[in-house]
Amino acid sequence: MLNSVNKVLILAPHTDDGEFGCGATINKLVSQGKEVYYAAFSLAEESVPEPFPKDILEVEVKKATLVLGIKPDNLLLYRYQVRRFATYRQEILEDLVKLNRDLAPDLVFMPSLNDLHQDHTTIAHEGLRAFKHRSILSYELPWNNLNFTTQCFVELGEDNLRAKIDALRSYESQAGRNYSSEDFIKGLAITRGTQIGKKYAEVFEVIRWIL
Repeated sequence: MLNSVNKVLILAPHTDDGEFGCGATINKLVSQGKEVYYAAFSLAEESVPEPFPKDILEVEVKKATLVLGIKPDNLLLYRYQVRRFATYRQEILEDLVKLNRDLAPDLVFMPSLNDLHQDHTTIAHEGLRAFKHRSILSYELPWNNLNFTTQCFVELGEDNLRAKIDALRSYESQAGRNYSSEDFIKGLAITRGTQIGKKYAEVFEVIRWIL
């Protein structure tokens, strides 16, 4: 069903959300010749741990997306203040509308509408408004999802999963989180793969699918 998809847009509230939610799928799409764009809305400078420089997440997201195969020119960075997205809801919506107009993506990946993080919620709801005439899939972030409906599965190869793991390793400043571990990432891919009789998979909620 992805044969008709040529241009894909990933909406990441913060750097690394896209890698966690659909990094292996991104790598698979790139390997299939799809044009993939990645928009990150905050560099979370206020949350960078010591002793890393405040701009470390900009450096890391550039490295991580390159590992996944995304062209540097297709990485779009915004500088909204972390945990304050609701304050800038209208500005974010206008940025999303502009992305829709400029890129006209066939498929958009974004956080779940049931994501508990306040910034993720803003991107999900404003993303739905901006891209209501596009196919939309929500990616899984288990540590943030109040609930998650496993409706769409993407089978992954060993190379796709390895690319995701390597991309996330680019975020040295964020390595302390338990869900950053290779065991967790691989275990989740195995679990989702088992559900469809495959070795590895990532799963998505179908928000809107246009055939």
